[in-house]
Amino acid sequence: MSTNGVEEVFLFDPQLLEDLPFEDQKCATYKPEIGPTRPGDGLTLRPLCVSDFDKGYLTLLTHLTKVGDISREQFEERFQAMVRTQPNLYYTVVIEDDVTHQVVGSATLVKEMHFIRQCASRGRIEDVVVNSTYQGKQLGKLLVDVLTLLSKKVGCYKVSLECLDNMVPFYSKFGYVKEEGQNYMCRRYVPK
Repeated sequence: MSTNGVEEVFLFDPQLLEDLPFEDQKCATYKPEIGPTRPGDGLTLRPLCVSDFDKGYLTLLTHLTKVGDISREQFEERFQAMVRTQPNLYYTVVIEDDVTHQVVGSATLVKEMHFIRQCASRGRIEDVVVNSTYQGKQLGKLLVDVLTLLSKKVGCYKVSLECLDNMVPFYSKFGYVKEEGQNYMCRRYVPK
């Protein structure tokens, strides 16, 4: 894919999204029907690109947490470091508004490699966010559904996510179960 004559660099191969068995294995119900290749009128779902620095990606993330001042150079260095992981360990998916050329939704699948289960990999879904102007268009559901299917496609034996108690019913629609006796704990090195 090229943008203004410049070849675009994706975080991972876009073909992975196109090859998902979405219609056969999606977890959520969509009315109207949408999917990874048709996320809605004037919208495109694709892997994160280095050019998303200029398309409001970091601003979108501020809806979740503090982002801080990140220069273009810092963004590109982190992006390239993520691209270089082999096999791919980072799968950030974005939804772009084709008219405004702004990133309006995003979520990330992180693939962790382990020694347990015969050197299996586990997936974690993080940073699910949709711009408030675009909420109600099923984009959050689509992002979670896509990354859930992608986790299986890239060889994860399980996938998990962290959520607030009030979000448990939403994520339950995708087959996520709050496991008995499991607690999430965190030690922070910087303030929230």
